[in-house]
Amino acid sequence: MDVERSHDYIVVGAGAAGCVVARRLLDNTDASVLLLEAGGPDEQETIHRTDIPSMTSMWGSTDFTWPYATVPQPTLNDREVHIPQGKVLGGGTSVNAMMYVRGNRRDFDHWNFLGNEGWSYRDVLPYFRRSENFAGGASEYRGTGGPLDVIRYSAPSEVSLAFAEGVRELGFDGGPDWDYNGAQQENAAFFYQSTRTTGNRRCSTATAFIDPVRQNSKLTVVTGATATRVLLSGYTAVGVEYVVDGTRHTAGATAEVVVCCGALASPKLLMLSGIGPAEALRGLGIDIVVDLPGVGRNLQDHMLFGVGYQSLRDLPFPQLLSEAGLFVHTRDGLSAASPDLQFFFGPVQFVDDRYRVDGPGFTFAPILARPHSRGTVSLRSADPQDLPVVDPQYLTAEADVDVLVHGISLARELVGTTAFRSFRGRELAPGDQVTERKDLVGYVRDSASTVWHPVGTCKMGADREAVVNSRLQTYGVDRLRVADASVMPTITAGNTNAATIMIAEKAAELIIEAAG
Repeated sequence: MDVERSHDYIVVGAGAAGCVVARRLLDNTDASVLLLEAGGPDEQETIHRTDIPSMTSMWGSTDFTWPYATVPQPTLNDREVHIPQGKVLGGGTSVNAMMYVRGNRRDFDHWNFLGNEGWSYRDVLPYFRRSENFAGGASEYRGTGGPLDVIRYSAPSEVSLAFAEGVRELGFDGGPDWDYNGAQQENAAFFYQSTRTTGNRRCSTATAFIDPVRQNSKLTVVTGATATRVLLSGYTAVGVEYVVDGTRHTAGATAEVVVCCGALASPKLLMLSGIGPAEALRGLGIDIVVDLPGVGRNLQDHMLFGVGYQSLRDLPFPQLLSEAGLFVHTRDGLSAASPDLQFFFGPVQFVDDRYRVDGPGFTFAPILARPHSRGTVSLRSADPQDLPVVDPQYLTAEADVDVLVHGISLARELVGTTAFRSFRGRELAPGDQVTERKDLVGYVRDSASTVWHPVGTCKMGADREAVVNSRLQTYGVDRLRVADASVMPTITAGNTNAATIMIAEKAAELIIEAAG
């Protein structure tokens, strides 16, 4: 097979995972690394600013994101949900809300229980610590000296402090100094940590992991490079075909190909390469290499909506979209599992335009932290330029609806505490007249949307729908790994960025071990 140039490793996707994998291979081997990114370089100042207007301006721009959207969701009143994903050096870490949430220790213990040896909380904690430079200092749980700056929220608003006090009034723990990424995540109020420098600049995986090694002669970074298929010789990955400005290129990999395109694009690339559900691929005229029915299945995502209030007091504009938070279990007897409900809270009217009013407001945003609903990602056609068909099947599990309805009730309990007395104005959404369960469910189905955390579509495991094993090697194909959020067998409780970086840290170590 003719290739233009060979490298030891090809990493496809320079996002939360790909930048980390590439950097660690450079740090710990003499190997050459080709890092491919479909988006452009992260040169625009907008990317590096941390103010909310700059951040949100990128979310609807195809200059920075893939314009993914779901098929109409019957359980959301036939709405299509937009799920933009990063398309720029740094991927989602260059455009996200910068919140740093590792997940719950039980998430990883559950992965291990499912047969993924080496992925328990005790196993993965060193990789979390390795990547971070936590401004709060090193501890048993936290790391310093890593590439990724993580800082505490330094100036919470008075209404967010009231949130923490209200949480304590209801019998929970927590406060401004609570480290939810430490010994205990759940049942305590906290203030969100973020991937920002002490100089208040965004700390993406591109700036943290790649910028310091850009001059390394062993690293080649190609932006504007859309991977179209993994090149295979029999059942062995030997390279990648990609397109830049309409011109097709091929690159060889003498060691491994590592796919880090995210939960919507990684299964797409595998399927375009003939790795996936045979019947579906055959119907699109794609030659089957390995029949892996789980490719594109098991899609999971977090969902949220707003419970908004007018404020009787003026409120400052926040530094983060959400200042404060909480993780809880909504049902008795689930303490052995990770929390199923998360909260964002902040001094903004984070509700639909139809509910907003002039003047200050604050919002509780209940988040479905542990969804039971499962969806799919499939090919629209055999054309690599076509976006995939995304069908999350949001809220098809009634248990998911129950969690979010509970979130409304808990928000109302919190706003009724004495801590909120001086702030509490009219309920804007759903409105205090909405009390019957059918109406609350109606509001959830009409308002809930994605938190942009798709995972699970190339899941790690040992069952028939698993795509990679516990060493992230693709079943049936040698020298091909997947290392990103798509390998999560179940979604983590909380924003998925930190766990994706952890996966990449561990993946790099597994790759280095295999190389001997």
